[in-house]
Amino acid sequence: MMRELIIARGHENIKAAHPTTLEITKDSELTLRGDCIIGVSATKSISELSDELKEYLKKGKKAEIHLNLPEYGISESLSGYGSEKLTFDHKTDIVIRRSKYVCGRTLLISASKAARDLDREFIKLLRDRKTELHFEIVLK
Repeated sequence: MMRELIIARGHENIKAAHPTTLEITKDSELTLRGDCIIGVSATKSISELSDELKEYLKKGKKAEIHLNLPEYGISESLSGYGSEKLTFDHKTDIVIRRSKYVCGRTLLISASKAARDLDREFIKLLRDRKTELHFEIVLK
């Protein structure tokens, strides 16, 4: 089993209302237009993930994402698939998609959840910049 942890922060403009995508970003600011974003100031972008993880996902294999708010003991989980089309070349973002669309920001496709599917209490806590989000990618 392989794990990769990315830590991000909350932000007062987090809406998590997008029906098909979920995103974290290294950017520290967020406008209200970014309705798929659930975390800012991420410690890694998609281009900074391990080569081993990238190779695994390029084979189209399944991955799990564990979203944890350690200060509150609240977590969410979802799953999705890699694709041979993944390029992992974006310098600030990581996006998970319910669709099969792939671009340089895409980590997983055919995901089981998007931003709007996350528990609203979870999202409410992410509207505070002090909240720490653990975004863990788990490969089995």
